[in-house]
Amino acid sequence: MINSNTPNSVYKKNPHSDEGHYRWVILALLWLLYMAFGMVSRSIFPLVTPILADLRLSYSQMGIILGSWQLTYILVALVAGTVLDRWGVHKSIFTGAIIIGLSAVLRCFANGFATMLIAVALFGVGGPMISIGGPKTISEWFQGRSRGTAIGIFTSGSWIGGLLALALTNSLIMPLVGNSWRLTFICYGVLAFVVGALWGILTRASSIAAANEESRMFTVFRSLGGIRNVQILLIMALFSFAISHGFSSWLPKILEITGMSASQAGFAASIPLATGIPAILLVPRLVPPRLRGRMIAIFALLTTVNLMMVMSLSGVGLYAALAVLGFMSSPFLSLMLLILMDTQEVDPKYMGAAGGMFFCVAEIGGFTGPLLMGVLVDLTGTFLTGVLFLASLCIAISGLTRLLKIRI
Repeated sequence: MINSNTPNSVYKKNPHSDEGHYRWVILALLWLLYMAFGMVSRSIFPLVTPILADLRLSYSQMGIILGSWQLTYILVALVAGTVLDRWGVHKSIFTGAIIIGLSAVLRCFANGFATMLIAVALFGVGGPMISIGGPKTISEWFQGRSRGTAIGIFTSGSWIGGLLALALTNSLIMPLVGNSWRLTFICYGVLAFVVGALWGILTRASSIAAANEESRMFTVFRSLGGIRNVQILLIMALFSFAISHGFSSWLPKILEITGMSASQAGFAASIPLATGIPAILLVPRLVPPRLRGRMIAIFALLTTVNLMMVMSLSGVGLYAALAVLGFMSSPFLSLMLLILMDTQEVDPKYMGAAGGMFFCVAEIGGFTGPLLMGVLVDLTGTFLTGVLFLASLCIAISGLTRLLKIRI
């Protein structure tokens, strides 16, 4: 097993010393990076309608594009985890921020399916450095109760970024740039570059350093893959990302079909993100470690109910269902990562590799979710079939939690 009784601090600074207060600066920068991650990743969702028309794409082609960065992410995540463990988070995360900014900018120049596919897929090359590098950094700088707080704050960055992208893209940014979806992507790319520069400048003198211990990549992965909790969490992550990416990717379009304008659909699609933020901040901190699996199970079942309510209600009932959906589904990732961090067999110095495995498998679901939704719409003419499939995955997650071994 990947475990050690010797000190394994990757960061030479004691997080509990006076100098350790700098960990909150690190966390703030990680939050900004994950916010930019969320904005760029979700910025395409409110723009599906004009992109479909301008590039003359089918729903299946759009589904492939929406899930393309997750596919790239799958291929990069395992290597990214090892790079983070050996190269260090400073250079790795900076590089990731620049790549996701480049992905957004290149979308401006797309002239068809292939070029848009390449531009969006590029996001998956840089994304792992941030989404995996964040938990790795937190696992070393934070311990005990503060770790749950830090994970909640970090995760909220992506949700807030996604909320801003959905709420402001069609209502504010598009009008400011002459209703050009191409220039809208330029704005998001510049934001990513700026945040990446802040990370590069403000953490240059920090004591963040790569692990000194050299390990064979495949030996580490094989050892981690033999841990029961890791195996179960990988399956849960696969299903969780299929649900979240599959539904959120198409939610603005689902709402437009009900008669909403693009701006109205964008605001409505941002409701789950808005209500999910308090849950992300509070649930990881307040739920005791022994109850984390049970909480995931309960929230998964409630998510099943709310997915069906979103598809069947209108008016005030629809908005209420979207609000509850966001609160119930948002803590999945944070709670799973905390269970992974607290699994005794997973040594913190290998959290990069463990996180790489986790997000690699998770993004397989992140890719197939939007793709399946698009294919099922082309086959059946309705989003309902796809949502029923996602609801069944929620039930499976609830059942899998009973197999987890939670350390008390």
